[in-house]
Amino acid sequence: MAGGGPAGPGAFLAELWDEIGLAADRLRDRHLRLAVTGLRRSGKTIFITSLVHHLLDGVGLPFLAAVHEGRYLGARLRPPGPGAAFPYAEFHAELSGDPPRWPKATERLATLRLELAFRTRGMILARVSPIQHLTLEIIDYPGEWLLDLPLLERDFAAFSGDALQLAETPARRDAAAPWRERLASLDLAAPADEATLAELAALYTAYLQRCHRELGLSLVQPGRFTNPGELAGSPLLAFAPLPDGPAPPGSLRALAAARYRRYRDEVVAGFYREHFSRFDRQIVLVDLLASLNAGPAHFADTEQALTLILESFRYGEASWLARLFAPRIDKVLFAASKADHVAHSQHANLKALLERLVQGPARRPRFSGIAVDVLALAALRSTDSVRTEYQGQVLSCVRGRLKDEDRETVLFPGEIPPDLPEREDWTSGRFRFREFAPRRLRAGSVEQHIRLDQAIEFLIGDKLR
Repeated sequence: MAGGGPAGPGAFLAELWDEIGLAADRLRDRHLRLAVTGLRRSGKTIFITSLVHHLLDGVGLPFLAAVHEGRYLGARLRPPGPGAAFPYAEFHAELSGDPPRWPKATERLATLRLELAFRTRGMILARVSPIQHLTLEIIDYPGEWLLDLPLLERDFAAFSGDALQLAETPARRDAAAPWRERLASLDLAAPADEATLAELAALYTAYLQRCHRELGLSLVQPGRFTNPGELAGSPLLAFAPLPDGPAPPGSLRALAAARYRRYRDEVVAGFYREHFSRFDRQIVLVDLLASLNAGPAHFADTEQALTLILESFRYGEASWLARLFAPRIDKVLFAASKADHVAHSQHANLKALLERLVQGPARRPRFSGIAVDVLALAALRSTDSVRTEYQGQVLSCVRGRLKDEDRETVLFPGEIPPDLPEREDWTSGRFRFREFAPRRLRAGSVEQHIRLDQAIEFLIGDKLR
């Protein structure tokens, strides 16, 4: 229950009535669930906070048709329903403070509901009910949890085989060494106890955390091993991948396989059933700049992680009945986040590179006949594009305050390749994109983002008519 207190009959009835109202809204196409998808540090929390900030009054959204046509009336936050509420006020205060601060990464699942009001442009509906409302529901969650969704289609042997193969790649081999060495010392078919399995789980978790936090790799499974949320310390996380072989009852293999099945069937399936299987629209945020900085192995790792994640979503056009009982995603937007960290002249290349990177993952949604688009955006703009002269050449640069520095500076951030980088690109040291501190999120300002309004128009604009 919301608020975490005891739930009496009144609270139960209030939640039941709320759910009935949402079902009625979905039946009338007045409720939309938006999946804000992405891996860690891709900008999901900033995107949601800035989206709500701008939709509350409709300022600074010229490419949102309802705003451009003067039909948008504003928005208001609504109770999120059961579960934790997205801490919009806290995040907004951090971004609008003096000095502003980037909010901390999401540690647990939270929901947000925003009620939008607008004047319809339909001739018949305008006579009956000229002012319409749309409930936009957004769920924020740690990006790592997305990586658990593909486990729904994998048994313990397949999960273990994938994990062991990844651990042998050059980028991961050293980090995996302690876990692999302990594995080699054990008879996995012999009788085992919880202490041995807990030790292996701790070594495997340490390996995943090093891959994620020190090496900057995206593909870590299970994702809750690096960000457990409410499962911190739970025995459900006490397992690790093991080489294939005999698994007699009571053996380490049998114990680990049983624990994995519980985790997959209780935690992952429940998470998917309660949230991800019910989305209508989706935006996939990708931090290409961090992937380029980290090198070819990390870039390929990001591509593989995105492919696995998108396999877990339901795509296809939804009828009015399907929207109520079996929703499917009918629009997907791929967005290169942090576009303000490079000069405006590089945005076309940033978009082109993302189009190339997600060509495979986007194939399935397109095949389902749904709308797919790609753009480069910055949900909160931290820099300005400026032109400077250097050794007789005019360079496109950015001006902003670098992370952990006190004053703004002008720098040439580098160039984005329009296609997948060639071998010489990785060896020339050309990718050195810097991180910037946030600028204050201010009320009434019209230049605080890059293409956020275009993203909103694509994702929900058709519902504001």
